[in-house]
Formats: sequence, structure tokens, C-alpha cells
Amino acid sequence: MLVLLGFAMIAVFMVLIMTKKMTPVLALIIVPTVFGLFAGAGLGIGDMVLDSMKSMTSTAALLMFAIIYFGLMIDVGLFDPLVRFILRKLGNDPAKVVLGTALLAAAVSLDGDGSTTFILTTAAMLPIYLRLKMSPVVLTCVAGLANGTMNIVPWGGPTARAASALKIDVNEVFVPMIPSLIAGLAVVLVFAWVLGLQERNRLRAAAPEIWGVPDTAEGFDGGSTAGGSGTGRGRNGSGPAGEAPAGLSPEGSSVGGSVAVLERTETLVDDSDTAMADTALDPNRKTLRPKLQWFNLGLTVAVMGMLIADLVPLPYVFMVGSAIALLVNFPHVKDQGAQLVAHAQSIVAVVSMVMAAAVLTGVLTGTGMVEAMSAWLVQIIPSDMGPLMAVITGVLSIPMTFFMSNDAFYFGVLPVLSETAAHYGISAAEMARASITGQPFHMQSPLVPAILLLVSLAKVDLGDHHKKVLWRSAVVSLVMLGVGMLTGAIGIG
Repeated sequence: MLVLLGFAMIAVFMVLIMTKKMTPVLALIIVPTVFGLFAGAGLGIGDMVLDSMKSMTSTAALLMFAIIYFGLMIDVGLFDPLVRFILRKLGNDPAKVVLGTALLAAAVSLDGDGSTTFILTTAAMLPIYLRLKMSPVVLTCVAGLANGTMNIVPWGGPTARAASALKIDVNEVFVPMIPSLIAGLAVVLVFAWVLGLQERNRLRAAAPEIWGVPDTAEGFDGGSTAGGSGTGRGRNGSGPAGEAPAGLSPEGSSVGGSVAVLERTETLVDDSDTAMADTALDPNRKTLRPKLQWFNLGLTVAVMGMLIADLVPLPYVFMVGSAIALLVNFPHVKDQGAQLVAHAQSIVAVVSMVMAAAVLTGVLTGTGMVEAMSAWLVQIIPSDMGPLMAVITGVLSIPMTFFMSNDAFYFGVLPVLSETAAHYGISAAEMARASITGQPFHMQSPLVPAILLLVSLAKVDLGDHHKKVLWRSAVVSLVMLGVGMLTGAIGIG
């Protein structure tokens, strides 16, 4: 009964949020409550939830003050030069922007912390997406894929958990999986490029007078208008200017009486561009603090250094960082309050979701659903499939790490599976390697605080994120598993 209720609860939850019949926060509260009562939790369900919530208070505090800090840094203009630099390097081709997002997220993920990765990636890339009128869901999808793939690095957590649970050296788990990691990243980059091409085509279809047609030599540019007429305005001439996407001025250069290719990259990085009014990159926004640019940069470097050094609890780091940033950039109490209110919507969205997730995890653990589901999955594996235990573990890690914490899977389920596999000559190291291939899928789970931070910062609905990312992350996980088998890192007994 607990097994049926557990899987039914998860299925109902996913259907409700992906079909947008219910917001994730409400689904995280109502669905587990109903199924928990059916499971016989009774009045004890409250204690289950509160016990789970205690472990999430520090996470909620971290996310709350991280949103305040980086939201403030965006407001005062710290990241404006970085955005302009990226635009100069990537241009404004959506395909290149999405590919750059994947590369940036993968590089930042080397620190092993998902929250830091998503904060920095969103801070650098979201203004560009908004400026080009690209879909922020593409940003969250690509960043989530890149970070999930990189999550198998030894210091990221899952690999260390698997090694600890099976009492083996962490390098013995990770090093043979490097080809799988490379293959997974390659698939992520392919997905990123395809998504970028789709965004390019969507923008062209939505505003062909602005984006024009792809140029055979450049791949994507503004196009040219025939007969010396068009929607652009020549740099040395005049003419009607069409309505451009946010941040795009339909400005071209006049050559021999005809309007040449639109020079979008140049206009995009123009400080005088007012098309970004009322957005995060409005060059005339009142919150800009250009005289404090070096102070804010130094403070941010110090905060990032504390994150990497891990000398002080992360929530406290962001608390102090936010307090200093507010005090220096906005010395007046009224302005400080206005800044807090300005980011209240993002704070409420992510913190409420973290607290609501405690209902799901509390019910899953408190009612015994997690243990029952794990035991059932182990029991249903036929004995003649024993030699395939490593492969089966890799496949199971995809859904199981999505619906339960890494701790529950690696310390509760993996040892049981590994003990069974030992009877068929499959080593613990092979089982550990197979178990980490589900991480690209795991990182999209609503039980992972970092992904809640990502969708909150990008103002993306979790259901929309899941629609775009889940099948792609499953493909990445399966590719990593397949490459592991081909290289012998994951063997068959």
C-alpha cells in the first residue's frame, strides 16, 4: 500500500504542476497531505513536516539573502560591464547566446555548488535573454543540464556520497567516469545549440522585419533590405524605424544608397540605448551606483571567496554581504526598505517553495513511503537479471534521485543494490559509478533547493522548466550510462 501511495503521490504531483492545474507551492502542500492521511499519518503528519522543515531553514535563509544580494548587485549595475562584454564576444545571435550559457554554467559548476552556479549564470545571462526577447525557460533548461552533468565531480556531493556509502576511494569512482562526463557535456552543448537555433527561428518568425533572414556566410544577422528601402534607419540617412526587440535598434549603415546588414551587436552594447527602459539593464535606472563599482566588485569577490573557502556557514555569508551592500549603496533607511520590497516577490516565491517541499519530504520519510518504495524496487528485480545490476542501478538512479534526496538514495538504497550485485561479480566501484549517472535528472527535482533558486531568479514556472528539461536530462543521463558501459567503467557481471 505504501508503495502504491508513494508512486501515486509523485505522479499526481508531477501531473498537476506540468499541466498547470496547481502551482508548485500548493501542489507540494496539498498532494502530500492528502496521500499522507491515506497512508495513516493521522495527526502525526504535522510533526513529520516540522521535522523535515527544520533541516531546510538554513537553505531557505541562504536562498533568501542570496536573492537579495545578487538582485541588489544587478540593480546597482555591477554586472552591466560583464553583460556588454559577453555581448561583444557572442554577438546577439540567440544560438551563440544559448551555447554561451551552457559553457558558462558548466565552467562555474566546477566549484561544485549548484546555487552559486545558478546565481552567477542567471545574473550574467538573464539580462541578455530579456534584451533579445529570448525565453528565460531556455536559460533555466541549459543551465540545469550543464550543472546536473557537472554534479558528478568528486567535490560536488553525489560521488563522495556513493564512495562513502560503499567504503571505496572517491577517485576510484570518478576517474573512470571522465569519458562519460565529457560525453554528457557534449550532449548538453548539442541541446543548447539546437535550442538556440529554435530561439533564432522563433524571433525571426515573430519579427521578420527586424531579424531578417539568415545570411549564408554569417549564419545569422540582421539581413538586408532590397532596393535601398526597409525598416532600418541608415547611419547616414533617414527612414522609418521598425519596432525592434528589447534592446535592438533597427539601425544599419548606408552603403552606396542601400541599407546594409543591421549592426545589432553595436547597438546592443550602447549605453545610450533606451529600449531597455523598465528592465534590469535600463541604462538610466535610478539604482545605478557607478561610483561604487569597485567597492561592489570587491565585496562580491570577497563573498565568493567565502563561499569557496567554506569557513563560515553560507547563509550567514550572504546575510552579512547583503547588509553591507545595502548600507553602502543605499545609506538612507527609506531606500533600503525599497530595495528589500523590490525583491520581495522573488524571495517569497523561492522560500515558500522550499518550505512547502518540506511537506513532501516529511510525508515520504515519516510514513515510510521512501523505504517501502526502495525495498519494492530491489525485490522486483529478477534474479536472472543479476549480472545487469550496475546497469539497472544506473537506470533506477534517474527517477529515484529525482523523488528522494541524494542521502536517502546513496546511503539507503545503493548499499542494498550493491550487496545484491556482489553475488554476480559486480564490484562496488562499478555500482557507485552507475549510481551517479542519474545526476543530470536529479538536479531538476523540486526537492533540490538550487533548482528552485534558478527558476525563481529567472521568473520561470517550475512546470514550464520541467517540460523542457526533463526528457533532455534523461537523455544526458542515459548517454553517460551508455558511455560508462562502453568504456568498461560500468560492467556487466
